[in-house]
Parts: sequence; C-alpha cells; structure tokens
Amino acid sequence: MLPHMSNATVGAKLARSPGITGEHVRGLIAQAGGDLERICQPEVLAGMELPPAARRFLQRPDQALIAADLAWLRASGARLLLWGEDDYPRQLAAIQGAPAALYVLGDITALQAPQLAMVGARGASPPGRAIARELAGALTQAGLIITSGLASGIDAASHQGALAAGGRTVAVLGTGPDRTYPAENAALARHIRASGALVTEFPPRTGPRPQNFPQRNRVISGLALGTLVVEAAERSGSLITAQRAAHQGREVFAVPGSIRSPLSRGCHQLIRDGAHLVEGPADVLDGLNFHFESQGLGSYGLAALDGGGPPPGGGTPLDKEYEMLLDALGFEPATIDTLVARSGLSGESIASMLLILELEGRIAPYPGGLYGRLSR
Repeated sequence: MLPHMSNATVGAKLARSPGITGEHVRGLIAQAGGDLERICQPEVLAGMELPPAARRFLQRPDQALIAADLAWLRASGARLLLWGEDDYPRQLAAIQGAPAALYVLGDITALQAPQLAMVGARGASPPGRAIARELAGALTQAGLIITSGLASGIDAASHQGALAAGGRTVAVLGTGPDRTYPAENAALARHIRASGALVTEFPPRTGPRPQNFPQRNRVISGLALGTLVVEAAERSGSLITAQRAAHQGREVFAVPGSIRSPLSRGCHQLIRDGAHLVEGPADVLDGLNFHFESQGLGSYGLAALDGGGPPPGGGTPLDKEYEMLLDALGFEPATIDTLVARSGLSGESIASMLLILELEGRIAPYPGGLYGRLSR
C-alpha cells in the first residue's frame, strides 16, 4: 500500500482520466517502480494498456482543470484518496473496477469500518421510509455504518435513521463533491459530512449526469459487507446495486412487502433469486455473521418493526373504535369507502379518526385517497 499521497497533482490527473480504475493505477505504480512522480511519464504510459481517452488525457492533461481541482481540495478540506493508499477503503479496493481515486468530505475512518448498504425506491411509501429508518437505526446501534446514495426516498430515510440513532453514515454521490443532488437533501448532506462522510469518484464541477448513477451504485455496494433493499420496482437502480453486490461476492438482503404493491416486486424477485428475507435487524446481522458486543437494540429493535411497543413519539392506548378501524385497515393501504364496508363505521367518523391517527404517527396518507399503517 502507498503512504498518504505525496503528489496531489498526480492523484488529480488520475481522478480526471476517463475509464481509469484501480487495476490501472496498480499497473502504473508497478511500471513506475513505485515512484508516483513517474506515473505520467511517457515511458511509463507506453508500457501500459489504458483506455484511449485516459491515455490522451494523461499525455496532455488540462492543466487549468487540474489546478482548479487542487484549489477546490485546498479550500474545501476534502481528501483525495488514490487506489493503493492506506486510507483507501479496503472493501472497495478488493472489487474489480474499483475507482482510481475517491474525493472524501468528512471522516475518512468511516470508510474502513464495517458498512451495510441500504437502497430502495425514490418514490417510497411512508411505511417503507419508516421501515428503512428503523432498520438503519437498529443496525447502527449494532455497530454497522449505513451507506447509501443520498437519493430521495429510502436512501434519505436510511441516512436519517442512522443519524437519529447517533451513528455514522456514508453517502456515495453521483455528482462531484461540490454538488448536492437532489438539492432538497442539502441539509442532510451537511449532517452526513459532520457525522460520517460524503464520497464520490467524480471530480469537482461534475453534474448529475444519468450515466453517473449506475456507476456510483458499484461503489455503494463495494464499500459494504452487504446490500439491503427496502422497496424496489421491477426495474430500478436499487436492483442494479443489489446485482453489483452479488457479483462482488457480497450478501444481498430484501424486505418483502404487499403482493399488491409495485414497490414490492423488485424485493420479491431478489428473494426468489436467493437474497436473504429480512423481517428485522437480526436477519441482517445473522446473514452477515456480524458479531457485536450487545444484542440489545433498544428502541430501534425488532419490537419497533413488528408492531409491538408504543407508537412513534409515544402515545396512549387507543379506544375500541380506533382499534377496530386499524384492524379494518390491516397492513395494506385502503380507501375510506373500503374502511366503511369493513368496519361498519360512518364515513364522517372514519375521516375524523384517520386524521387523529395520522397526527399520532400511526398511519399515513397515500396517493389516490388511500391510507396505510406505519410501523411502530
């Protein structure tokens, strides 16, 4: 392994070189006799098979671009980790096609700690987001760092759950380190940097290009011991991340859902293909064979996921009519008309009761006039 990189200019050049991977960096270092200063010299490049675009860039790098990248690194306090450095995450370095370099904002030690990737639908349901938050909190308390992609929906909920439990979390960006996408998660990104790390292989001033996100997904799965999917449609980026995890020899987990929900189909397909079925945090820990000092998962434990214990934010036992309404609602979203037919209560009473249950955090509204229960 290399020591802390002495020549940031070389690192910035390699980070900007299209198609360069960790394998290329290893070959260049060997070709240069371990001397970073010589990596970009013509005789070293001549002895290596490189992507044509990368060779052209390394032969004639855009000096103004490199200077701007180095200026941003100095101003931001970010680190640029080159493949082979001691601080480059070991889990990621082991995969085929690992990034040549990583830009890191925050705590670089978080990248070496045991991680679990959590991904899922951007348009997640309220129960799906609640389950992601609860699982992330429990698994954080068990000693794992939660890694995700800062996207809306399950990604954001997973980061939030880890932070709420007092843990660290890692966000892998599909943009340069100076951009936040989506913009609505800017405050969340600041919290993640303060209690974990923001990571990307894309240089500064790189926008959210569509092709970046499948490329980013291999980093999310590559950093982690395994990948947990919470809600995913049949064709989604979350399934790409799970497939990358399987190809990398990492464990894959999925939370099952309603047979009527399109957001369950991707998870059910993963389970059919051999993913671990997850009903609570213990299923993930067992699947990873992850040993930790305390089995006590506190308020984020299994009871929080199986409907036991008090509702979120506390609350008092419900009156008989409210319990009857929740029984009629079951665990799949339903309309007020359906609840009238199931419970025998009036539509006006049900509408009023649903509002109270929503304020107490027991249910949430869905598109199309539906209501669904939240995990307790």
